[in-house]
Order: sequence, then structure tokens, then C-alpha cells
Amino acid sequence: MKKLSGATDMTFGNPYKLLFAFSIPLLLGNIFEQLYNMVDSIVVGNFVGEKALAAVGTGFPIIFMLSSLFIGLGIGSTIMISQYYGAKDFKNIQNTVNTIYIAMMVGTVPLTIMGILFSEPLLRLMNVPDDGTLAMAKVYLVVIFAGIIGNLGYNINAGILQGLGDSRTSLLFLLVATIINIVLDLSFTVVFGWGVFGVALATIIAQFCSWVFGITFINRHFSFIHINPLKHKFHKELFQKAIKLGIPSGIQQALFSIGIMVMQTLVNSYGSSFMAGFNGANKVDTFAFMPILSFSTAVTTYVGQNIGASKIERIKSGTKAGLVLAVGSSIAISAIVYPLSASIMRMFNPKPEVISAGVAYLHCVLPFFFVLAILFVLNAVLRGAGEMVIPMISTFVSLWFVRVPAAYLIAYHFGKEQIYFSYAIGWAAGILISYPYYRFGKWKRKSIVSDHKN
Repeated sequence: MKKLSGATDMTFGNPYKLLFAFSIPLLLGNIFEQLYNMVDSIVVGNFVGEKALAAVGTGFPIIFMLSSLFIGLGIGSTIMISQYYGAKDFKNIQNTVNTIYIAMMVGTVPLTIMGILFSEPLLRLMNVPDDGTLAMAKVYLVVIFAGIIGNLGYNINAGILQGLGDSRTSLLFLLVATIINIVLDLSFTVVFGWGVFGVALATIIAQFCSWVFGITFINRHFSFIHINPLKHKFHKELFQKAIKLGIPSGIQQALFSIGIMVMQTLVNSYGSSFMAGFNGANKVDTFAFMPILSFSTAVTTYVGQNIGASKIERIKSGTKAGLVLAVGSSIAISAIVYPLSASIMRMFNPKPEVISAGVAYLHCVLPFFFVLAILFVLNAVLRGAGEMVIPMISTFVSLWFVRVPAAYLIAYHFGKEQIYFSYAIGWAAGILISYPYYRFGKWKRKSIVSDHKN
């Protein structure tokens, strides 16, 4: 394993060791991030009430949808950096960083305006109950979008580091954000009584601090990268590459978030208690999903670097290692969380209706997490190689053509507690698209690097 300024060269060494070593700090970081989000839900659920818990949770797909283009560009830049690093093209690593930062600084303004203006109409479109939940959800979204630059900046910094094979440094950024968020959450909500507004304000302050800390750290510890958000040179050709890679992923993220909004609309139709149970269980689900996300992110970086270095033969062994690690961890964590579902749900809210709704979610989803692990690793391989369209199609079909219709059909025929079986049905449909392309597709010739330096 060769090191350079904290980065990890994944073009040499055992794939299991490389992926595991990369994933552990990333997993810890993802756990901190979910702890960060769960604290918001636990604080409002216990100190403000079930409607506040429902309000905080229901805003997530809106934030995700409106930010999807930037998420896509971030993924595209991560893939570019990983391939340039594999080719040892340090000049284009810096140029890519410059270009993506300019795009973020310019694009944040319309995103903030859209988020503030469209929050209430989108919440009403999602059938959020007008019993106090709608008003609190609007406050939460407006505050989050007003400070969205911190979130975008943090994610760009994390993407830069992941492309270089450095998963440890992002853990520091998240640790800073998590500690600040917990302290401010409790201060603003419990001490000052600011409710949902306090939780949202704590979130944007913590994210902004983490972003600034990340810039400072990267500039001090990576000799071939310098970040100055106000002084960057824009490279049109690199931006076009980032767009080419990022737009399919951005569309995928947008379609996914809209699909989740449609699912949320179905959930919202059953009232605030069912909403609160869904949103609490969704936090637990996301937490349990972290090992899968961590290993699949590692696979994307691994594949990107080896594609950039023209070491195609290493990708097959890396894919196998990623599948073993992701599937194994998903089975283990599901076995732990499943019997503890009710106890975990009590952390969010003590009402029996809320607990019951959350347990129904977890018991439908957790046994099939291994299917999600397979899908994510396969799509991670394709993204790392620069093939972004097939993962987009896979996600679109599995969500819109399978999961959403299945959820409504299951709700009609079997009741609201069973709708979450639609998740596993959708994941399986996605595999039926991604696996054949991985097995027989042209993804091995998708490299964006023209001149390899071996």
C-alpha cells in the first residue's frame, strides 16, 4: 500500500485489506453522521413531541431532491479524482478541485432560493398533516436551505479525499460536526426551547464549522491540493467531464428522492403517529445501512484508481472482496438490530403507536439487507469505472417501476404495516439490470484518463 500525503494507492496490494482499511474510518464517519442525524430526531421526539419528529424526518427527501445535481457533481468529481490519482496526474486533481468548488459556490445561490420558496408547496404535495407538523417541517427546511452551503462544502471535501483513497480525514470533519451538533441541539432545544428551529440551526452551524475545518486541514496536509473557495480557476473541459459523469448520478438522486417523497406521501396519509414511526425507523435503517455504503464507496474508489492505472485485472478480485464484505456485514448487523427493534424505537418516542409503526418497517426491511448490499456493490463498480447510466437506469426501474407501485398495491391488499416489503422487491429488480451489464458490459473501457502514467 503506497502512501502520498495521507492518500492510499489502491493499485497495489490485497483487495480485502485495502477495502477493509479504507472502509473502517469511512464506516465510523458514516456512523457519526447518522448519530448526528439521529440526535436531531431523538431530541425533538422526546423534548418537543411526535409531530416535531415527523416534521424533521419528512423534510429529508425534499433536501435530497433539490440538492441532487450537486450530489451528482460530487460523485462525478470523486470518480475523476480517483482515476487521475491512479494515473498520478496531480495537476488535473488540483484543476478538478478548483472547477468543482467554483460550480458549488455559484450554484448554492439558486439552490438556497429554490429551497426556501418551494418548501411549503412540496410539503403540501406530500400530504404532510396541517396539525402543526406542516408548520414545523417548513421552518426546518427553510433554515436548512438558508445554510445549505456548509453541507455541500463538507460533502465536496469528503469526495476529494475519498477519490484519493483517504477515508480517515473525513472522520475528523464528521467528529467536529457531530460534537458541535449534539451540544447545540441540546442547548437550543432543551435550554432555550427553540424546538425544530433550534435543531435546524444547530445542524447548519455544525456543518459550516466542519466545512471550514476541512478546507484548513486539506490545505495543510495535502501538498498537491490547495482550496480557496473565492480564488479558483475554472476549467471548462473538466467541468464538462464532471457533468458527463455527474448528471446521470444527479438524475438518479433526484428520481430516488422524488420516489421517496411519493412513498412518504403514502406514509403521511396514515397520520402523524405512523409518520413518526416511519421516520424514526428510517433513521435506524439508515444507520444499519452504513456498512453497505462504506464498502460500496470503497469499491468505487478502488475501481476508479485501477481503471486510471489501466489495471483492469484487479477489478474482478476487488468486486468479489467488496461483495463478501458488504453482504457479510449486512447479514450481521440485521441479525443484531432485528430483535432489538422495539427497544431502539423507544428512544425516539414512547407512544405505542409510534413504536409499532417503526417495528413494522424494520421487520420488513432488515431480513433483505443482503440484497441491497449486492445491488450497491455492483453499481459501485460501474460508477468507479465511469459508467453512470446503468446505475441510474437500475435505480429508476427498481424504485419507480417496482418499489412504489408494489408499496401501494401491498397497502391496498395487505395493510399499511406490510408496505415495506416493497423495498426488497425493488432491490431485486435493480440487480436484474446491474448484474448482466457488469458481467457482459463495456464498463471496462469507460476511463476518462487519456494518458496513463504507470
